[in-house]
Amino acid sequence: MSTQTFDLPDLGEGLTEAEVVRWLVAVGDTVAVDQPVVEVETAKSVVEVPSPFAGTVSDLHGDEGEVMVVGRPLISVAADEPADTARAAAPAVSPEAERYCEEERAGTGSGNVLIGYGTPDAQATGRRRRPRTRPPARGAQPSAPATGSVAPVPATRSGGSSPAAGSSGTRRVPLVTSPLVRQMAREAGLRIADVPGSGPGGLITRRDVRAAVESARADAAVPPRAPEASDSATSATSATSATSATSAATDARTGLTEASRTPMNGFRKAVAASLSRSRREIPEATVWVDVDATDLVRLRRSDPDGPGLLAYVARFVVAGLRAFPELNGLVDTERGELVQYDGINLGLAVQTDRGLVAPAVMGAHELTTRALDARIRELTRQAREGTVSPAQMNAGTFTLNNYGSLRVDGSAAIINHPQVAILGLGRILDRPWIVDGEVVARKITQLSFAFDHRVCDGGAAAGFMRVVADAMENPSAAIADL
Repeated sequence: MSTQTFDLPDLGEGLTEAEVVRWLVAVGDTVAVDQPVVEVETAKSVVEVPSPFAGTVSDLHGDEGEVMVVGRPLISVAADEPADTARAAAPAVSPEAERYCEEERAGTGSGNVLIGYGTPDAQATGRRRRPRTRPPARGAQPSAPATGSVAPVPATRSGGSSPAAGSSGTRRVPLVTSPLVRQMAREAGLRIADVPGSGPGGLITRRDVRAAVESARADAAVPPRAPEASDSATSATSATSATSATSAATDARTGLTEASRTPMNGFRKAVAASLSRSRREIPEATVWVDVDATDLVRLRRSDPDGPGLLAYVARFVVAGLRAFPELNGLVDTERGELVQYDGINLGLAVQTDRGLVAPAVMGAHELTTRALDARIRELTRQAREGTVSPAQMNAGTFTLNNYGSLRVDGSAAIINHPQVAILGLGRILDRPWIVDGEVVARKITQLSFAFDHRVCDGGAAAGFMRVVADAMENPSAAIADL
């Protein structure tokens, strides 16, 4: 019997590590080629990693919640039976798990399936993960059933698990479809497997995490008493929870007590590294202009079912980049070259519960305004659900930031490295404006544009701004020429 070890692969995001969210298999399980075996969370997305081997799982090289380094062992599989036999294995699942699978097939799952390391995509088309049933670990004792709730128990590295409350020797993994829920639990110092789920089939929701956080705070607020021998374990657990949520340290510089300390998660670390690199490497300049968007607003209102304002602006941005292609590229510092792309992947800054992300509308230069509108709406929804693909998260060539949706007028935005420019759109307000010598109320907004001074001078930046601004002020004429 030969054993093959699969290392954590490069997920194509320029990242070097990923956190194990949950194992989808345990030691002793039979797996098939391209079967998802683990769900991992990087700084940018949640993905399922499939196995390139078929056989029996012999070792899991990381615990749930552990950060794994790319290139280090992830899972070992013993090839003890043909791949066809392994692929045919289909353990029974509980009704709750079946409902969970239906949610995944409906598109409400937590991440994106990463298919085929060296295998054809067609082999795994349409395959989603399937919760498994498995016997408890040797020597494990069934826990007493809880009343009104189910407490999921994660798999251990050895492959054993304790049966979930209310089950009969059936392993229950925590049912979570949103990476935002995991993020909330992690930032609160909670283990997601310890949070009871109130959703269908024990699904863990944000409301459940909030309730668990409030419960932990209430426990921390109760005055301590001398522990008895029977509740020493409970006292230790409460102390650990309280320590992870608050800190009583005093800051030497200010003399103030620290209310809390929260470790930076992978997402915040990636954002900090990217923005710091942008400020460090890019000689950035910013220009801005006030725009009379009255006719653009009128055009939008004339067709309620037509494209939104952002789609029109996006279409004008594409036209501006066609006129000034140096702004749609990057600086290759190693070779001392300025690169221009032959297409446009338009990044859109989207504020989510997890943080600010900038996924891209791929091939925006090939889309009509109506098609752009549909893609923008879909991409925004995916970004907020945490289901954007790694390719879309990293492929942007220029970024459009609609910070007007946050009810602010302007911003000196930071360029999304390695891009060379970013355009910001402020909120649209009624303001006094002079038209034909008279002061009238008009719909005014502000465009702010930050660009890399290495790729162009102020003339090109101003020219790009005028293309976009003039189109917004006279959209009918601009659309006729596009």
